[in-house]
Amino acid sequence: RVHTLPMGSKLMILAPVVKSQKGEHKDILEKAKKEGFNRVRINNEVISLEDEITLKKNFKSSIEIVVDRIILKEGINSRLSDSIETALKHSDGTILVNDSEKDHLFSRKLSCPKCDNVSIPDLEPRIFSFNSPQGACSSCDGIGTLLEFDEELIISDENLSLLEGCFEVWGKSASYWYIATIHALAKSLKFDINTPWSKLPKNIKKTILYGDMNIKIDYDFRKEDSHFEFSREYEGVIPNLQRRFKETKSDSMRQYYEGFMTNHPCPSCYGNRLKPESLAVKVNSIGIHEFTAFSVEKALDFVKSLVLKGSEEIIAKPILKEINQRLTFLHDVGVGYLNLNRSAGTLSGGEAQRIRLATQIGSKLMGVLYILDEPSIGLHQRDNTKLINTLKDLKELGNTVIVIEHDQETMEEADYIIDMGPGAGVHGGEVTAKGKLSEVIKNKNSLTGKYLSGKLSIEIPKIRREGNGNFLKVIGATENNLKNLTVTFPLGIFIVVTGVSGSGKSTLVNEILYNDLAAKIMHAKLLSGKHKKLEGVKHLDKVINIDQSPIGRTPRSNPATYTGLFTPIRELFSNLEEAKLRGYNPGRFSFNVSGGRCETCQGDGILKIEMHFLPDGYVICDVCKGKRYNKETLEVKYKGKNI
Repeated sequence: RVHTLPMGSKLMILAPVVKSQKGEHKDILEKAKKEGFNRVRINNEVISLEDEITLKKNFKSSIEIVVDRIILKEGINSRLSDSIETALKHSDGTILVNDSEKDHLFSRKLSCPKCDNVSIPDLEPRIFSFNSPQGACSSCDGIGTLLEFDEELIISDENLSLLEGCFEVWGKSASYWYIATIHALAKSLKFDINTPWSKLPKNIKKTILYGDMNIKIDYDFRKEDSHFEFSREYEGVIPNLQRRFKETKSDSMRQYYEGFMTNHPCPSCYGNRLKPESLAVKVNSIGIHEFTAFSVEKALDFVKSLVLKGSEEIIAKPILKEINQRLTFLHDVGVGYLNLNRSAGTLSGGEAQRIRLATQIGSKLMGVLYILDEPSIGLHQRDNTKLINTLKDLKELGNTVIVIEHDQETMEEADYIIDMGPGAGVHGGEVTAKGKLSEVIKNKNSLTGKYLSGKLSIEIPKIRREGNGNFLKVIGATENNLKNLTVTFPLGIFIVVTGVSGSGKSTLVNEILYNDLAAKIMHAKLLSGKHKKLEGVKHLDKVINIDQSPIGRTPRSNPATYTGLFTPIRELFSNLEEAKLRGYNPGRFSFNVSGGRCETCQGDGILKIEMHFLPDGYVICDVCKGKRYNKETLEVKYKGKNI
């Protein structure tokens, strides 16, 4: 770029060593002189290093070493290159070339020539990773969200006044301090303490919630025999909660405060999780945060339509090929609707399994046995064919694929079927049929074969229930991909919400309908998805969401403890004659408390062996042999069976 300057230009090659910094900088000047340089430019004035240079300690100075003075002409390429290399070596990767009229800034770094000391590090994969300190947003540590107090959760009922307890976090039976605060606020801000929160002016609401250190409120504090008055700045409900949340050392209090908090997009990265310099890098006007917000299908279209030329094409060609392949694998297993930045925790079991399947196809391993447990879960029939074709591709690579599945289409496409049965639990455990589809269908012992052949079928009811005449109505739903929907749910009947994967079913039912009902009926601290209104809530008195999360509060939970069946079982054993003679109560037959449980394994039945740098190992307790109780407790029997 220096050669683009006019021929005959008188150039001065400068190496910046000090940029607008206070100090005398004697060590820098002395070092430059020892290294053989004759001149420096200080604050745009060229000075010989042989002269005595004195800089004022409290004034800012800019110093550049004059590396060379040269006239731009033919045959000076070697000298010019050497001078530039020398200047770069002595500076921080930037040089100045003065052509008698102005300075031209050149840099090896990605930097802005108009901004002081603004540059970004060399582009490498880690600065585009929110898991790396080099790339993660410094405000949210790459999470993209910050846990903050939410107005909607703090205000339990807008129709209540401050005195009646509209702030749940203050409690309905507020302390003397809060009652005094309410009266002081009402006096200073001039509002009626009996006015419902919903009818207070916006500016008063804002001051109450967020405080105003410019406003002093006058407290008239009365408690039993004491009475005193004073003035102080008003902190605000939310700043007060933030301070208490940060200061508390109690886990229970932190958990309590978190009930009034929700995750909000980070104000620094706007939820994009990366540093500004990482987000500034664009390919065809698209940043990495915008690309990862694409669905798999849209990202695939973008990569295929990307046109690069020259050196860009040479550099990007193998990378784009790899990206294209991996996106194609994801598309082929039926998750083309998923956004690339979708949180792993929100994926269904089937989606997570299909994504893992796509990575295996990409590895192109041979001679491997793959085992998949119901990969079609949550997959619409439209996408099922893609999944089956992917499994076939995996087989064609020279692998064996075993799928545990109930899906009819998958069974019909299988090369070999093993049918287990004939029933469940103690009634199962046998192979009732095996072989090709035609062989299983002909096997009289196979219940699956009878359904596949059509001999057995699930009858469709001829008469449908009419419902109770009441309705739930979601109006103006716009969360995620919902397009201002109004949906009516008739009550008192069996309703199925269906559609292709990613069509918005979970958003409508879970994020909007359930969350709103749970907040209004069950007083749950949940925020519903965006919608205008929900009608028909008065027809319900309870809402229950039965999901696939683990049952119980602890890993010790089992169906007996979760359903409450274990309580009468323990009472039964405690009422036995042997138990009464020994003085055992129901707690003796619990593996969660001391007394009856095996203390070696703490009632777990297994022992954890810490492996330090390897995953922990687990072995059956050698004392209770996995029974979870001590010897004495197990001696109490009902009809020959212990607990």
